[in-house]
Amino acid sequence: MIRVTLLVSAAIALHARAASLSYGPSSFTAPGSFPTSLYSSYYNNPTATSAQPQPVISDPVSHTVYPFGLTDPHHIPQDDPADPHPLPPRASDELLLQNAINQAQGLFNNPDFVSNTCARCIATLEIAKLLSLAAPEQGPAFAVFLCQQFKISNACNTTFGATTLGPVLTQVFANADVAGYDGRLLCQTFVPNSCTLPPTPPLNLTGWFAKPKPNPLPPPKKPSGKRLKVLHLSDFHIDPRYATGAEANCTSGLCCRANNLNKNSPNKTVLPAPRYGWFGCDTPFSLAAAALEAIPVLTGTENTGFSWTIYTGDLVSHDSENQLSRDYVMWTETVVYDLFKRMLGSGPVYAALGNHDSYNQAQDAPHSLGGALAEQFSWNYDHVASLWQQEQWIPGSTVAQARAHYAAYSVQRTDGLRVITLNTDLWYRANWFNYINLSRADNSGMLRFLTDELQDAEDHGDRVWMLGHVLSGWDGTNGLEAPTNLFYQIVDRFSPHVIANIFWGHTHEDQFSLFYANNATNISAQTALATSWIGPSITPLTNLNSGFRVYEVDSATFDILDAHT
Repeated sequence: MIRVTLLVSAAIALHARAASLSYGPSSFTAPGSFPTSLYSSYYNNPTATSAQPQPVISDPVSHTVYPFGLTDPHHIPQDDPADPHPLPPRASDELLLQNAINQAQGLFNNPDFVSNTCARCIATLEIAKLLSLAAPEQGPAFAVFLCQQFKISNACNTTFGATTLGPVLTQVFANADVAGYDGRLLCQTFVPNSCTLPPTPPLNLTGWFAKPKPNPLPPPKKPSGKRLKVLHLSDFHIDPRYATGAEANCTSGLCCRANNLNKNSPNKTVLPAPRYGWFGCDTPFSLAAAALEAIPVLTGTENTGFSWTIYTGDLVSHDSENQLSRDYVMWTETVVYDLFKRMLGSGPVYAALGNHDSYNQAQDAPHSLGGALAEQFSWNYDHVASLWQQEQWIPGSTVAQARAHYAAYSVQRTDGLRVITLNTDLWYRANWFNYINLSRADNSGMLRFLTDELQDAEDHGDRVWMLGHVLSGWDGTNGLEAPTNLFYQIVDRFSPHVIANIFWGHTHEDQFSLFYANNATNISAQTALATSWIGPSITPLTNLNSGFRVYEVDSATFDILDAHT
């Protein structure tokens, strides 16, 4: 019989004098059999150990029974044609002419337009812009051509074709200032050895904040001495297409898939995928269930549940673009949120979307695009908001807010804590839509929403927990410079009296980082403003064991007193 054991590390005592809370045993042994009572019916025999269980999932929002073909590990669908992104409307001849003139003038005035790869990249973006405006249906084909010419990927057709990212790039080319800052940063980010990183546009904060930072700051709230247990989960990445016994040592892509082999041993499996997952693979159902079974036992919350849970994004597996679809994303959202509700006990779950929780992955369009293009991802915001309402995690007024704000929302709890979630795709480098009007630090309006909520929290004397997925700053490869610069200034303005803690995911690692006053020009204990906690992942994809974190939180200040990973 195969068994899996999950361990919990010793607590990090942040306040040694505070009374310690009791916990469960230091280890948990998963039962040998899958907990078949989780679902009423299955497409296969859930007690078999040679394959992952395949439950029949009914979506409570759309009332859809998802077919087995969506998650069949032996017949993974390719190039889903049912969910195409809209294309921009055809431009008039007059608009085409004016754009051609304006962009040509931009090229003539651009000092980099000489015989170098940066100039060549920008010039091709000019062509792409005109084509996207004049004949948008040809945009995806030209995107594939550019990918091949610039050697951006070895899978150009499947990555940038008409059923994957091609329509997204067509929209970006049509709307971006490709002769200016947008084009420079597009080339620098996506085209190897082209443009250097352009200077970040200066940040003008005039009028951004409704009120100056209080001086002196209001007195800190008095600790209650009562500790609450709060769970932090991140990066679940459940993989219903995980095939037990498939190649776990594949040479490219996502391993533990029936269609992904080791090229050096195509006829013989080098490392059969174990039932409870493996490094380099996403989370199979057996590991997902075992992890969620273990958490209440290990944390001593079997009878009480958590005061609340935060989830910092990434539910969906790391499939290639041509293997994803809207249904696959919605299936994953339905399954994982339902598992949280049924297996973690009482207490709401406050969730943020991750870069994989969209289709296409990492893509979210700003409302400033206008028209149908502004609403092309509303299907996802509507779906998750309805699921959160279905699970009774957020009230109806917050559901409407989440639908209107890219699935981001603010919950004003009755205990003096306000939880604000962000859709960090809107500052993520991999989101092509972010390269439209990059000279604006908040093209989506997300940071305006955040600032207004923080001001309201300050006015009402609330403490705030903020959570998102892609962390700001870090090593400079994740967040774009302008919006994360503005975010830092927002944290500085409202810390430490309003912002109690910030939470991220994305790295899959057990980490934390600090925000300092004045852009960290003087790093010291006296200038430290806020702590951001980066949660470990459930997926073992990046050669790390599955993990989670539990916080012991003062019920009045909402400061974290102890953290257990």
